[in-house]
Amino acid sequence: MSAQPDLFDRDLLVSRRLRALRGAKAGADFLLQAVAEDLHDRLLLVNRRFQTAVDLGGHTGRIARAIRDTGKAETVLRADLFAADPGLSPPGLVCDDALLPFRDRSLDLIVSALNLQFVNDLPGSLVQIRRALVPDGLFLATLPGAGTLSELRDSLTRAELDIRGGAAARVLPFADTRDLGSLLQRAGFALPVTDVDTFTVRYDTMFALMTDLRSMGATSILKDRSRTPLPRAVLMRAAELYAANHADPDGRIRATFSLVTLSGWAPHDSQQKPLRPGSAKTRLADALGVRETKIPD
Repeated sequence: MSAQPDLFDRDLLVSRRLRALRGAKAGADFLLQAVAEDLHDRLLLVNRRFQTAVDLGGHTGRIARAIRDTGKAETVLRADLFAADPGLSPPGLVCDDALLPFRDRSLDLIVSALNLQFVNDLPGSLVQIRRALVPDGLFLATLPGAGTLSELRDSLTRAELDIRGGAAARVLPFADTRDLGSLLQRAGFALPVTDVDTFTVRYDTMFALMTDLRSMGATSILKDRSRTPLPRAVLMRAAELYAANHADPDGRIRATFSLVTLSGWAPHDSQQKPLRPGSAKTRLADALGVRETKIPD
């Protein structure tokens, strides 16, 4: 059986990430800041401490700081993607999150923010993460889900159809929340949980949104993408459609970010397990305080 073709151009991701680090724009990491605050609050609710934690992605240092601020981890390693962030102190290591360098059962906590949506083999990456965790180690991650940048996708597609009679994919595909939950189970995580939060960010124009996406290193890296830049006429038409269809009464446009948070534990004998079918010792009717009636055949 032939291997599944790569969806993303990882070499392009490297160059986009480096460009974003070199030209960091103040305030453009607002999404990462929101995710860091959310992951911080989630870790505070976990009733245990971790010996060694890894911030898998590392850029801007926000996630590593969030982990440290919880006081839940003895040692926090920042694992920058592809290159060290020039604006920060040296990281613990530089690595590719699609090919982890960690030994099996060597880490207690792995946290990833807004990175795993770019890996070509997400099921394989999740298996690597689970194997790197000690038994009862925790994996916590946030990545964009279905619905993210739906307004931009709609506007660019319609504009290109209007002007050129056909449209290429310009916005990355994002996974559904239920699919991500299934991937956690397939990767062997115990007690998998997924939930989604939706953020709406407002901009003066579509071009301001696109500037922020470039600053995040989050523009399209689809391998099967058009190599021809969009003509000015298409971009102007897209901005017009965006303003007409996705703007508030004050004229500012909306951009939706659907953020899916995943959590799962490396299996351990101490963890709760579901009862086998038919093994319950209490009838449901007794638990509910109602009479049980049989339905006639």
